[in-house]
Amino acid sequence: MDTTSQEQTKKFEPPAATAAAAVETATQTGSKTRVSARDVNVHYGEKQALFDVSIDIPDRGVTAFIGPSGCGKSTFLRCLNRMNDTIEGCRVTGKILLDDVDIANPDLDVVELRARVGMVFQKPNPFPKSIYENVAYGPRIHGMTSSKDELDEIVYSSLRRAGLYEEVKDRLDQPGTGLSGGQQQRLCIARAIATKPEVLLMDEPCSALDPIATAIIEELIDELRENFTIVIVTHSMQQAARVSQKTAFFHLGKLIEEGPTEQIFTNPLDKKTQDYITGRIG
Repeated sequence: MDTTSQEQTKKFEPPAATAAAAVETATQTGSKTRVSARDVNVHYGEKQALFDVSIDIPDRGVTAFIGPSGCGKSTFLRCLNRMNDTIEGCRVTGKILLDDVDIANPDLDVVELRARVGMVFQKPNPFPKSIYENVAYGPRIHGMTSSKDELDEIVYSSLRRAGLYEEVKDRLDQPGTGLSGGQQQRLCIARAIATKPEVLLMDEPCSALDPIATAIIEELIDELRENFTIVIVTHSMQQAARVSQKTAFFHLGKLIEEGPTEQIFTNPLDKKTQDYITGRIG
């Protein structure tokens, strides 16, 4: 390996403490699979976007999807709560199980599924409502509360877990759109966890944020993984190394390799993974 490749490989290695924690967490969470996918294919009309993707996503940990733009990682993420159903001409085959239940079952309530599998998008998208109403919206439509006091508790608790309550507690009646970009993204996270999901999907949640806001979101992800199964799509290999315990590498619509994050970044088994990590493909 030439000097440049060695430097690039070193650049993406997690710190020793992070790597050790990742192995420990992977061991702890690996005993239970929360989401299981088998032979998932996705077609947009005549074009096939995903080819036979199979992966197990462990409970209470962070799984990162990495790979070049257009490789299928976000497409697969949207399969996990059937967001692809909203795209005309999109067809998904294969099987995805959430707690051993097939999410494609026609008897399954998709609205209920999306309450159980929440999603945070690339660009913060608060509703044109107050900060309070942004968070209260999900619990209200899902009938999770029977009183204003109960709703208040969910809103305040969700904002606290998203690390936002102290910053907005005196202006909960003001528009969520008036917050900074990083605050808006944390508001969207609070909104997502207010319905008490089991799985939280994050599609490049920091790509539109500055480094300080990104660091806050990453710290929040590390805290949330104690109670949620988190799947994050990221273009940043450094971010994947920092926040995840398991990493899956996608390329040209195929899942090339997946495993403990430390192994993927320091000792990948597939040459394509090595080439991506060292910058030869991207």
